[in-house]
Amino acid sequence: MRSVRKTVFIREVIAADEMGRSCDTIIRVAAAAVFKNPYAGIDQQDLSQLFEVSAELGQSLVHDLMNMLSRPPVCYGKAALIGSAGAMEHGAAVLHPALGKPVRAAIGGGKALIPSNHKVGPLGGCIDLPLGHKDEPWSFDHIDTMTLCVPDAPRADEIVLCIGLSDGTRANPRAGKGPTQS
Repeated sequence: MRSVRKTVFIREVIAADEMGRSCDTIIRVAAAAVFKNPYAGIDQQDLSQLFEVSAELGQSLVHDLMNMLSRPPVCYGKAALIGSAGAMEHGAAVLHPALGKPVRAAIGGGKALIPSNHKVGPLGGCIDLPLGHKDEPWSFDHIDTMTLCVPDAPRADEIVLCIGLSDGTRANPRAGKGPTQS
């Protein structure tokens, strides 16, 4: 894709929780694609160009993420960090209308909404990418977060689109099951 400046991939292999208690190995992966925001500094009503960018990026990024996992994913999530010349709605346009379809196609389903987060932020800003079970939105044990940062992004006229997958729960979850699983 011409407008992508760079893509960063992260693979976390978790073998213990924050207290040092070992757990079944969990792999979380994320991709952050940095691309030029065609609407930076422009008051534009039609944001469909961002729908197209996200559908294309979704297809390629989720394919790469699937190759980084050793088991099928059970959790997914998405996030967007918009540079300061952009608008919050640019993040919504990247995340919502067209990104879910290629993600669900690559992972073989996904009944639950894909958890998401978007915000306007500074160069080197962090974004929390929420993760949730792909089929059971009330599975509290699968609700998790990856904090992502690309040190030289987003520039004022860029967007950082993030997609994350996980093959398990949080490390040693103890918060209980949701109402559909009791």
